[in-house]
Amino acid sequence: MRLYVDIEKTLPDFNLKVKFSIDQGTLGLLGASGSGKSMTLRCIAGIDTPTRGKIILNDRIFYDSENGINLPIHKRKVGFLFQNYALFPHMTIAENISFALTSLSKEEKKRVVEEKINMMQLNGLEDRFPHQLSGGQQQRAAFARALAVKPEILLLDEPFSALDNYLRSQVQRQLIDTLVDYKGATIFVSHNMDEVYRICDNLAVISKGTVTAYGFKKDIFDNPPNLTSAQLTGCKNISKTRLIGPDIVEALDWGCTLNVSKKINNETSYIGIRAHYISIVPNEDFINTFKCVVSYVIEGPFGVTVYLKGLEGEKYFQSVNLHWEISREQWLEVKDLKEPLNIHLSPEQLFLAE
Repeated sequence: MRLYVDIEKTLPDFNLKVKFSIDQGTLGLLGASGSGKSMTLRCIAGIDTPTRGKIILNDRIFYDSENGINLPIHKRKVGFLFQNYALFPHMTIAENISFALTSLSKEEKKRVVEEKINMMQLNGLEDRFPHQLSGGQQQRAAFARALAVKPEILLLDEPFSALDNYLRSQVQRQLIDTLVDYKGATIFVSHNMDEVYRICDNLAVISKGTVTAYGFKKDIFDNPPNLTSAQLTGCKNISKTRLIGPDIVEALDWGCTLNVSKKINNETSYIGIRAHYISIVPNEDFINTFKCVVSYVIEGPFGVTVYLKGLEGEKYFQSVNLHWEISREQWLEVKDLKEPLNIHLSPEQLFLAE
C-alpha cells in the first residue's frame, strides 16, 4: 500500500505545492485554516484537478499531467469523510451508506450496510434521516459510508471540528479503534495538533501551500526543523539566535546565552523549548539556569500557564515573558516559593530550527 503525491495547483492566494508519500498507516496534515490541507485531499480524491504533477496509489495512476491522465472520482476507490459530513438529507442512513455501492447486488448491498451499521454502532438508526441524528451519530454514519466502498485510501477532512469536547473524545476513540483494523492508508487533516498527535503515525506540516516538515510525528514535535513547523506544533517559546561557539548560541529575544546538545549548522536561526519542559532547580550551578520572577498566571481547569519575567544582570534571564505550563498541583508547590526562581532550560530539551 503506497500513495505518492507530487502536485502543484495555482490558487488565488498562493500556489499549492505538496510532495509526500505514505505507506500503510495514518499521515496527518497539520496546518492553519486556508493553508491548502483540504485542497490536497480534494485533488487526491479527484474532486479538484491539480495544475500539474502526479498522484499514484499502488501503481494505479490517479493523475499525471504530463501524460494527460486524470482518473474520474468513481474509479479512484477513495473514501472521503468531509468536514460537514455531506450526508444526503433526503436519504436514510442505510441509503446514504449504500449510495456508492452501485456494482453490488441488492443482497450484497444489504450485507455491507448491516456490517457498517454494526461497526459504527448505529443499530436502530438505519431508517432515520441525517437531521434526526446527533452530531456524533452523523459523523459515524459518514464514516460508515466512506468505509462501505472498501477504499484503498481514507481521506478525513477535519472530521471532529463540528463536535463538542465530550463527543469529540468519544468519536476519536472510535476512529482510532477502527483504523487499527483498516488495511489501507489514511490521511487525516486538522489544525488541531493534539488530534493529529493522538491519531497519526507520521506528520506533514503545511503552511501557505507548502510542506515545511515531513516525517515521524515525534521527531517533528521534538525537533521541528523550521520556525513554521515549531509554531504550528504549538511551541510558545522561540527566540532568534546568534552563533557563539560549537555548542553555544545567544538567544537574542531572551537576552541570554545557552548551551545546546543539538548540532548547530549555518542554517540555524531559531532556538526554542516547549512550555512543559521548563523546570526549577535548587541553585544556579546547573547549566542554562536563570533567575526569573512570575509575571502573571492563567489558571485552567487542570493546568496552569505561568509567565516568567527575567531580571536584569548577569545570569538573569531577560525575556519579557517565558511561557511555562505546569499542573495545578505543581503550581500549588511553586507559588509560595521565594522569588526569584532558578529557571532551568535543559540543553537536551532545547531545539534548533531554520
